[in-house]
Amino acid sequence: MIDVELPPGPPAGALARGFAACLASVIEVPVTDLPLPEVSGPEVSGPEVSGRGEDLVQALGAWRTWLAERGSGLVPIADPVRFQWPGWWIAVVEDPAGTAAVLAFGTPPGVVLSPQAPGLLGRATADLRIREAHAVASLDPVLRRQPAGPELRGTVEELAVAPAAEAPMRLLEVARARAGRGLDGDRYAAGAGTFTPRAGRRPGYDLTLMAAEVLDELAAAGHDLDFAGTRRNVLTRGIDVNALVGRRFRIGDVLCEGRRLCEPCVHLDRLSGPGVLRPLIHRGGLRADVLTDGEIRRGAPVVSL
Repeated sequence: MIDVELPPGPPAGALARGFAACLASVIEVPVTDLPLPEVSGPEVSGPEVSGRGEDLVQALGAWRTWLAERGSGLVPIADPVRFQWPGWWIAVVEDPAGTAAVLAFGTPPGVVLSPQAPGLLGRATADLRIREAHAVASLDPVLRRQPAGPELRGTVEELAVAPAAEAPMRLLEVARARAGRGLDGDRYAAGAGTFTPRAGRRPGYDLTLMAAEVLDELAAAGHDLDFAGTRRNVLTRGIDVNALVGRRFRIGDVLCEGRRLCEPCVHLDRLSGPGVLRPLIHRGGLRADVLTDGEIRRGAPVVSL
């Protein structure tokens, strides 16, 4: 996503302009590239939050056509209050000052951009009054095979487990990995994590990795988040953990397989302090399966296969 401010215009069209800012942030184009129907209305004083929706109805039709020409669509969400999806979506919410468009992300989701009502930033969508919501989706669902990348190498800088959901993370010098489970002493190995699947085992819940370089960048930007605060199991250095999605790799002698990005969510924001959701988007680490038993030690090599 990119930072997009509320475009200037009359208060009567603030809702459509707020939605446009959220949409432009998701697709990473200048907001001026989006078609925006002209809205007539008197210039009045007050906050840039409008309860009118006529402007948004017209704009949604124009944006659907514009996106379709570029291979994407704008899909309405039937039940936004219960919607759980580790990606972007745009909600129209009822705020005390009026009606505003916000950009949400994560599972469970939180607000990561709120051009009209900055006070909504960081709020869990479950706590908001959502009038309607939409997701941007590709019109081409074909999954194309990616070529194998070069060998990747790094090291284990830290290890951590938590014995129960929301319990403090405990740093370790060495951890015992169990195939199909995770690390001994960790809540996910015990089937007791916050997001542990309740209906049988699913891939991607054994182990989580985090790149130390991301924490370094956050610290330089003024975000106070240590490794324990990420609630990940393995802190790496020198390897691109995002590039391990879909690849097998070894941590010491333990064989693992990268499944998907470990995206941040409003739950992490609540446990580790406000403000960590947005800077960790697409940089929140990796979810992996443990394929063989073995030990993982601090300083162990991390090598892709």
